[in-house]
Amino acid sequence: MTNDEHIIETLGRTRVVIRGGRVVEIGRPMIAECPLAKKFAKPVVEITPEAIRENVEGRMSSYGACTRERSVLSDQDFVTFGASELISCGLRRGLLDCAVIAADCAGTVVTPNPRLVQGIGGRMSGLVSTSPIREVIGRIESNGGRVLDPVAATIDQPGGVRLAKGLGYSRVAVTVAGPGDAEEIRRKYPDSLIFGVHLTGISEGEAERLVAAADLVSACASKWIREAAGKVALLQAGSVVPVFALTGRGKELVAERIKEAPQRMLVKVGKLPLSDGSPLPLV
Repeated sequence: MTNDEHIIETLGRTRVVIRGGRVVEIGRPMIAECPLAKKFAKPVVEITPEAIRENVEGRMSSYGACTRERSVLSDQDFVTFGASELISCGLRRGLLDCAVIAADCAGTVVTPNPRLVQGIGGRMSGLVSTSPIREVIGRIESNGGRVLDPVAATIDQPGGVRLAKGLGYSRVAVTVAGPGDAEEIRRKYPDSLIFGVHLTGISEGEAERLVAAADLVSACASKWIREAAGKVALLQAGSVVPVFALTGRGKELVAERIKEAPQRMLVKVGKLPLSDGSPLPLV
């Protein structure tokens, strides 16, 4: 019996504990429904503990989430303007040369490989903590990833940027889940491209601090991110769960994604934020 433990936040920032390959705890959802969740391969119409269990167990069986069977590579776009899709695009098209992301079973990972970024991040919910699984770390490393702490699988995004700089990367994108990491990275590594993710439920003050420090933020189900980012964003991508570009570099990355994506798109001038349905309730 393995004793690895992984804590994620998913579908309305619901806390889910996975231990030894089994879902052992499911918290209370913060939201009742999400338009994106209704478009999952197996749609989640109403966000309940039972639906969350079924969704998480489906991820575990399909691509090995939080288990030794974890698949780490992907060429599939799961959404048009997701963090992993945008960062992978930047790596492919030369705007970035490295990404610092968080991975279940490995912790903070540094990689120049866009397929690894998409394989890990495109399928990743908010990762609170994780345990190292040797087989998954081996697959990450064999595909061009560097694990910051293979012994404890620590999630340390500023430490990941420090490692990336030490490895000689200069155009580094990093995902963060709150203002503290964003502010530290901006202070120590000011040329980093900072992308705020998994922001449902953050406070008004946290949202304002993050918007001031980041290049891009995902609105998730946060009313405060929509309000703070909507005031200053240069560009909004998407209208249901939007991504806001807050700096010229963030805007450039979204524009590069627009060039690459095969979908037909409408681009227009307008007052931000623009909403076309959203998770309910916003929190």
